[in-house]
Amino acid sequence: MRKLAAFLVLLLVLIAILDRVAVTGAQREIATRAAAKYDLDPAPEVTILGIPFLTQAIGGRYDEVRVAAGPMSLAGVHMSKVDFTLYGVTAPLEDLVLRADRVDMRAERVAGTVIVPLETLNRRAPRGIKISVNGDALAVTGEISVLGQKVPVKADMKIEMTGGEVRFVPGRITLGGGIPVPQPERFITYRIPIKNLPFNLKVTDVKAVPQGIRIAGEAADVPLRG
Repeated sequence: MRKLAAFLVLLLVLIAILDRVAVTGAQREIATRAAAKYDLDPAPEVTILGIPFLTQAIGGRYDEVRVAAGPMSLAGVHMSKVDFTLYGVTAPLEDLVLRADRVDMRAERVAGTVIVPLETLNRRAPRGIKISVNGDALAVTGEISVLGQKVPVKADMKIEMTGGEVRFVPGRITLGGGIPVPQPERFITYRIPIKNLPFNLKVTDVKAVPQGIRIAGEAADVPLRG
């Protein structure tokens, strides 16, 4: 009886080890394929959720896979944090191990967020303008040049997503110095291109956060290899 108990304990330990070895290999393969497909450099950190992993692997479907791509640049725009969650990833373990170069790996749905930091927002803002976060909104302070005169300005900014761009449009504007300025918003409005998000994400929401702005997106039936 003791030998049987010892054998069962050993068997469980071996299964647990095999489970962790298998999940590590699958995570590495998904990271490699996703990096090649969507030009992620360096390859992202991939975590397959759910225990035991082998149960998912045998079924060839992983319920939830988290992908942390870290800082990256898209269309010249620096992003400080890029995270995705892949749902319903199909890729049998046997195919990943024996036919990784041919397996049709894809996700039923992908949800992701990217953070465009204040540093990037300020670098692309009009000269003399500084962007800051005020609660759940953006604000600008600084000076604009009008006919050779420096005019102090403050404004609340609205964030709009249109045509592959994030557009920053001033709402309430306060001017100092008593100098009349026709259409002052034209001196403050600007755009940042947000195109070709990884995993073909379509933007669903843009909002101000303490770090800058957070852009959220989703996509369906997403291939994970080229």
